[in-house]
Amino acid sequence: MALYAMGDFHLSFMAGKSMDVFGSVWRNHVKKIEKYCRKKIRPEDTLVITGDHSWGRKLKECEADLEFIAALPGRKILLRGNHDMFWDAKKTEKLNELYKGRLCFLQNNFYSYGDYALVGTKGYCYEGKDSYEHFEKIRDRELERLKISFGKAEEAGYQKFIMFLHYPPTSIGEQESCFTRLAEEYSAEQVVYSHCHGADRYGDSFRGTVRGIEYSLVSSDYLKFKPEKILK
Repeated sequence: MALYAMGDFHLSFMAGKSMDVFGSVWRNHVKKIEKYCRKKIRPEDTLVITGDHSWGRKLKECEADLEFIAALPGRKILLRGNHDMFWDAKKTEKLNELYKGRLCFLQNNFYSYGDYALVGTKGYCYEGKDSYEHFEKIRDRELERLKISFGKAEEAGYQKFIMFLHYPPTSIGEQESCFTRLAEEYSAEQVVYSHCHGADRYGDSFRGTVRGIEYSLVSSDYLKFKPEKILK
């Protein structure tokens, strides 16, 4: 049994959006994802996919993409990304019911892996695209969702945590954030995130051990579409 993570599948079986325009690394990326997932992941393993699953804007446009993910080996836990327009906070329960036994959707809840609680939320970082006030509003909302995830896991008796985000845990240049402080408060062993694409963005946030927590970037292009084993 092993725990894997990778983010940013950016599937588009129905929405018709090709990733080839973002560079040669994305050419045939879906075939690479399937190849390496089937090569590395066993039925008893767990794969956490840290957001940006589909370009579809409505669930109907995402069905083929979600079916592709469901057909991959292992238990699949999905985190919400900024491009996952088919999924808002009110739909998490509905999605979990719709894909029960096939996909698990992580928001305002948690999942277990051995004696670990897998907690998470989309997160948010400041990228200069919006006003700072707008950033703070979304960041604070995401922080509350992460607190709910940690809180439910703690209430269930868990004391060991692995935290998942879609966005980096800090904005560029920051040495800490409300998300890293919460990870430290709960003594999370790892923080795993994605969202960053291209060599000029891979260093946007922490990688490696910071204040006793292991930070891992698992954007699919960074991993060359090979899921990263984060725990045995």
